[in-house]
Amino acid sequence: MKRWPYPRLFAHRGGGSLAPENTLAAVKLGQSLGYRAHEFDVKLTKDNVAMLLHDATLERTTTGKGRAADFTWQELAVLDAGAWHSPAFKGERLATFEAVARQLISNGDMANVEIKPTPGTGRETGLAVAREAARLWAGAKVPPLLSSFDFEALMAAKEAAPELPRAWLVDQFTEAEWERLQQLQAVSLNTNHKKFDVADVARLRGRGYRVMLYTVNDVAIAARLFEAGVDSLFTDNLEVFAERFPQMISEG
Repeated sequence: MKRWPYPRLFAHRGGGSLAPENTLAAVKLGQSLGYRAHEFDVKLTKDNVAMLLHDATLERTTTGKGRAADFTWQELAVLDAGAWHSPAFKGERLATFEAVARQLISNGDMANVEIKPTPGTGRETGLAVAREAARLWAGAKVPPLLSSFDFEALMAAKEAAPELPRAWLVDQFTEAEWERLQQLQAVSLNTNHKKFDVADVARLRGRGYRVMLYTVNDVAIAARLFEAGVDSLFTDNLEVFAERFPQMISEG
């Protein structure tokens, strides 16, 4: 099995629970705590700008309403994406994929780019995000890991940028996932730690797949999962995990 180049801990949605998710402020906060790897969600605007946002709609994390895919980037760029989190982040804007990539690359940091298509746009989103990732990280020592719950999107990413590693993202690992992992030529399985049987770590690794689990916020649970051989975890509990696992936030 090839060496795993990524740290064992990823900052979930950029900055965990400490900053408004999927923003440049979140990434910078995670970096300030020493995290060298960040997970975040990318989708397309109406005018095909790759941007960070988890939900299909704007209401939960911005002052906007409706689907992000129905607006141009210029229209979305004026929204407040920080006030919902706390007063300290009032005025924080949505971020383009390029802006976040530049912030990470400038520090030599790594990324798990979750391709998060607006429903019905899987293929076009997978193609666009993968091409953009390949352009932005061209020549980087460690390429971004592309993941998605959307099989069509991830297959499109494989088509557009076959050189970039892929992770199949599922809520629960079942026997049906072996075929998907093979079709995607995935390097890892990313799944929900609450539904994952650690006995499957050996089976997955035995077939050459890494195991990444989300979203682990309890230190004791994280320690048990690391002991069981899990390769990487995603966490929102950035300060506590940085203190408890200082090497795992920075070393591959």
